[in-house]
Amino acid sequence: MRRTLRARICLSILISLPAVGLGSGTAGAAEEPTPGVTASATQYAIDSSLERALGDDNSAGSYLDPATGELVVTVTDTAAAEAVKAAGARAKLVERSTAELQAAMDTLESQAQITGTSWGIDPSTNQVAVEADASVSVSAMTQLRKVGAGLGEAVRIKRVPGVFKKEVSGGDAIYGGGYRCSAAFNVARGTARYFLTAGHCTNLAYSWSATSGGSPIGVRTGTSFPTNDYGIVRYLSPSPQPAGRVNLYNGSYQDIMTSADAIVGQVIKKSGSTTHVTTGRVTAVNVTVNYPEGPVYQMVRTTACSAAGDSGGAHFAGSVALGIHSGSSGCSGTNGSAIFQPVREALSVYGVNVY
Repeated sequence: MRRTLRARICLSILISLPAVGLGSGTAGAAEEPTPGVTASATQYAIDSSLERALGDDNSAGSYLDPATGELVVTVTDTAAAEAVKAAGARAKLVERSTAELQAAMDTLESQAQITGTSWGIDPSTNQVAVEADASVSVSAMTQLRKVGAGLGEAVRIKRVPGVFKKEVSGGDAIYGGGYRCSAAFNVARGTARYFLTAGHCTNLAYSWSATSGGSPIGVRTGTSFPTNDYGIVRYLSPSPQPAGRVNLYNGSYQDIMTSADAIVGQVIKKSGSTTHVTTGRVTAVNVTVNYPEGPVYQMVRTTACSAAGDSGGAHFAGSVALGIHSGSSGCSGTNGSAIFQPVREALSVYGVNVY
């Protein structure tokens, strides 16, 4: 159940500024995505506890049953199944553990690290779900399928429209170095106030403004991309104190109270300055995305729509912060392929907390 791979992501600012994000690809015919189900605070807690307790050899992750909303935890033996039941979740016996699926992803990385591909764990099918975008050539696709065939039923591969890329753009939200991004979540360390955003955004500039060409509101104090995709900007003079909330683009805001790791099958929202608020379902964790600049690891894949300018936007569920928007391969109708950086990793690295 351990989230071991990363991919780039972007966040959206949680003050009274429009959120911004990344996007790519062109819209196609309408396609209705499978809706997700709501995750509860109890399910987040059980999921996190069992991930630590079971480890990579006794489980292959967890997901929410789309019909009942139950937390289903995959297990590889009966002893692990009893532990899951005792914790209040439903156990499902599967063939492959996280360690085995991770080994399959290691093989993909060593033998088929092709720009325009991504892969991650889908616990609901006990497989590594591989996607290849429109930029992957016929010969590269042949190589990918050859490697996948050698891994048997542990891997499934599909083509997706558009091209995986960061979704930085010009426009409004947060500006730096001639680029526009979104801020994700306002965070704190003691009395100091910061906002999180995508690392591929903070790599571009030291000083950030709320308007194009405007006075700086903050300066970069940390950045990581590729491999990860998160960065942090410290407010220069946060008066009044920036609110801990996400812009819903309908005149209202969502207060953010806590953070958690996303669970496959749950419904999430994404707030960004270009596509504003979109909704999707988590489809894979432990995702690696092979961008032109290099791979990013430990990402989460969703069906939310996004577009150029949404980079760094917020991914959240109710009052729970989940991630920072990194990129996508575009959106077909209402079904997207947004990738986000899990926020808890960034919070831990920078020693900050949501509020």
